[in-house]
Amino acid sequence: MYPAATTRRFLLSNLLVAVACQISLWAQSVSAAPVELVRQTVENEIKANDAIKFMFREREENARGTQTKLIVQTQDMAAGMLLAINDKPLTVEERRNELARLDELVNNPQEFRKKQKADKEDTERTNRIMKALPDAFLYEPDGVQAGTKEIGDSGDDLVRLKFRPNPEYTAPTHTEQVLTGMTGYMLIDKAKRRIAKIDGILEKEVGFGWGILGHLDKGGRFVVQQGTMGTGVWQMTRMDLDLTGKILFFKKLVVKSTQTFSDFHEAPPHLTFAQGVELLKKQAQELAENKPLPTSDHNQQ
Repeated sequence: MYPAATTRRFLLSNLLVAVACQISLWAQSVSAAPVELVRQTVENEIKANDAIKFMFREREENARGTQTKLIVQTQDMAAGMLLAINDKPLTVEERRNELARLDELVNNPQEFRKKQKADKEDTERTNRIMKALPDAFLYEPDGVQAGTKEIGDSGDDLVRLKFRPNPEYTAPTHTEQVLTGMTGYMLIDKAKRRIAKIDGILEKEVGFGWGILGHLDKGGRFVVQQGTMGTGVWQMTRMDLDLTGKILFFKKLVVKSTQTFSDFHEAPPHLTFAQGVELLKKQAQELAENKPLPTSDHNQQ
């Protein structure tokens, strides 16, 4: 028989070991769950290719003023037509130049392919950033908030995750390098596995090519919002950029802009780029005559 004191110490020791194991397993599950949610959401975002196309307004504000465009998504790529500068309708000459630009894209195969290539490269860069999100950051749960049509979807719960740079992550290219100095938070619609918002701030200067190619200054901010806008289809609704830095030591880089996307209406299916341009011209003319854009069931609340 063991003495009573020895038995108590043995039982207490086993109990402490069991508690420590449970705490360790709990801590691992808490840290693993957020990154798995991010990983699944990123996979879903990249696969998402909504068949329904839309026409909508894009308004961009930067240091030079504002521009308002009418955009239509086509089976080839998005087509856009400038409607207003600094919230004023285009002059006759500005409208003539804009129509000539669109006609050049439609009738000049070289210009058409050039724009297609640029759009494809933009998509590839976006996908590279998206694919890096699970590994580039360490995530921590930070509550839940209600979605809206501009951020997520009305009635949905959005999981809020704080993030900070993962010290073990090495950016494979310059594209992902910006993530190594960013902290902030992300909102994820857990049910739909979609990113509703990313809000990141550069906590330190981020260099490219050992600083030789350039750098982004500490304090820069990047915000992207997605939502359904009442259509049931996820769209980008806002993007804010506030970044400064230098390129090749000498050229100062200043990027400060706000883009908002609104007034979504379903576009006809299977539009070619040329057909999309003709639709833009028609809608722009109706807007100039103060006729509202057509209403579809997707825009009803």
